[in-house]
Amino acid sequence: TSITSAKIQVNGVHLHYQQTGEGSHAVLLLPGMLGSGQTDFGPQLKSMNKQLFTVVAWDPRGYGKSIPPSRDFPPDFFERDAKDAVDLMQALKFKKFSLLGWSDGGITALIAAARYPNLIHKLVIWGANASVTQEDVRIYNGIRDVSKWSEKVRKPLEELYGHKYFAETCEAWVDGISRFAENSDGNICQQLLPDIKCPTFIIHGEKDPLVPQAHAEYIHKHIKGSR
Repeated sequence: TSITSAKIQVNGVHLHYQQTGEGSHAVLLLPGMLGSGQTDFGPQLKSMNKQLFTVVAWDPRGYGKSIPPSRDFPPDFFERDAKDAVDLMQALKFKKFSLLGWSDGGITALIAAARYPNLIHKLVIWGANASVTQEDVRIYNGIRDVSKWSEKVRKPLEELYGHKYFAETCEAWVDGISRFAENSDGNICQQLLPDIKCPTFIIHGEKDPLVPQAHAEYIHKHIKGSR
C-alpha cells in the first residue's frame, strides 16, 4: 500500500510521479489546471484498489514537483502534455493503461486517447471541454486574480508553489486557454473526438462553476459509444 514518489526524464524534462498498487490494470491520473498528483488525487492514491490497479499520478511539466521548467502555455500545450503523459507511462514500462483526467487533465486525456488509440485501455474524464467559447473566457477571467479564490482552494496551491509562482501561473493559464477562443468554433480538440475508440465515461458536476454542462454533452455526442 506504500506510495512511491520519483522523477523520470521524459522529452527533455524531469517529470515527477507517484505510484502505488500492484494490479494488472494500470491507470494514469491526470490533474487539472495548476494541480499535481498529490493535490488533486490524494484520496485516489490512498484508496483505489491496490490489488486490481497500479495507480500512477503525475505532475505535468511546470506543475507540482515537475519544476523546473516553469510552466508555460504555448498554443500546443495540451498536445505537449498528452505526449508527455503517454511517454511517461511508456518510460515506466506500461504497455496499455487507462486515463482518469480531471479538468485540463481531462482535455489532455481526450487528446492522448485519440492520438494513441492502441495504448489506451479505458477513459474517464470529468470537468473537461473540447472547445472554448466567449462565455468560457468570461468565466476564466473571473478566476484570474487568485487572491479572490476561496481559502480552501487557494491554500494548498499557495503552499505548493508560493504565492508569486501560483499567481503568475494562473494568469498565464487564463491567457493560454483563452487563446483557443480565437480558433474556428473555439476548437481545442473537437476534431479528435471521433478518433477515440476506447470505452469512455464522462462525468460532469451540474454546479461546475468553471465548465458549463454543454461541454460534457458535446463530448458525449462526438465520442462513439461513450456514456
